[in-house]
Amino acid sequence: MKLDTLSKGFKAIFDCEPTGIASSPGRVNLIGEFTDYNDGFVLPCALEFNTQVAFSDRDDNQVVVHSFQYPNEQDSFNLADDITQGDSQWGNYIRAVAFVLKRSGKMLKGMNLLIESNVPQGAGLSSSAALEVAVGGAFNNVSNLALSKQELALFGQQAENDFMDCQCGIMDQLISAKGQKNNALLIDCESLETKPVSIPKDLSLVIINSNYPRKLVDSEYNQRRIDCEQAAKKLGVKTLRHGTIDMLNAAKSDLSSNEYKRAHHVISENSRVIKATEALENNDMASLCTLMAASHHSLKHDFEVTVPATDGLVEICKGALQERGAVRMTGGGFGGAIVCLCRADDIDTIKHAVKDNYSQNFNLEASIFVCQAGEGLAVVEQKLQNETVS
Repeated sequence: MKLDTLSKGFKAIFDCEPTGIASSPGRVNLIGEFTDYNDGFVLPCALEFNTQVAFSDRDDNQVVVHSFQYPNEQDSFNLADDITQGDSQWGNYIRAVAFVLKRSGKMLKGMNLLIESNVPQGAGLSSSAALEVAVGGAFNNVSNLALSKQELALFGQQAENDFMDCQCGIMDQLISAKGQKNNALLIDCESLETKPVSIPKDLSLVIINSNYPRKLVDSEYNQRRIDCEQAAKKLGVKTLRHGTIDMLNAAKSDLSSNEYKRAHHVISENSRVIKATEALENNDMASLCTLMAASHHSLKHDFEVTVPATDGLVEICKGALQERGAVRMTGGGFGGAIVCLCRADDIDTIKHAVKDNYSQNFNLEASIFVCQAGEGLAVVEQKLQNETVS
């Protein structure tokens, strides 16, 4: 959305101009699923889908929030009071960010906020992280907090963990904050060190949303984190980042079946991320195909987070592309999307294969997005007319 359009909407609601707009993207993870909260490696990229938050300061302690996506709703809360859950599910993400910033001792000022987003919801593309990081960027600006992008990402993760009660790792918020155009980002989730990895110009990024109704799944997601933590404890390591397959097999009799399978996925997935990073740097499609297929197999059988719809989409794309494309489930699972890396010439092949096979077998219509890797968090102040955040 053009910034002047968002500004006009803001003025119509609040009768004042916004002082800035914070924009933060959704993301797709190329490989490295469920490794982030085990201090492992991930390889996501930010997308050109983004959440924009127009903001202005207030003379009181109120935070008043409107959203273009929910025109008949609004949320408000007082920063001087204890911040608790409200009736608005989307509004709770704003409360969550305020809660963790306030808890850390930050002095927050009241704000007016208007939210606009084109990040597909329910597709596993981290619409929630984009909102958390953008709202954090707004608070950072209005309240002069001088927080770095990494610090804003960490507060976004805390908001998800401690207020929204979803025990995610740092990946989603960190790539939303620090993404780089035309690059994936190799993230070491223990040290938070990041390394840009250029996506070859002849490689296309295709995301296919299964539109399978995700009934999240927070309890399932959180249970898998518990399984991983218990496995690490029985292996005698701080996190599964420090485990090996040999260690896992030696301790197999001490682990439950689920603990063993979850740990096997995480340990093997970390190795796949490092190999996939090298393959991407070398534009080695054959290796990417093998690694992403192995990742999906592990997510299906060891981590058990795929559903027939996403498994079906992966098989459809693999059948259409053969060795010409790498494909797997991406995101938190239990529905959501798959990601495919292929040459531009094969995009139509994928579209036709999905159209011809998906709906008739799964009674669902898939949404296909051909994407580019985009920039992370950006905050534009004043002089908003005729500028666009991509």
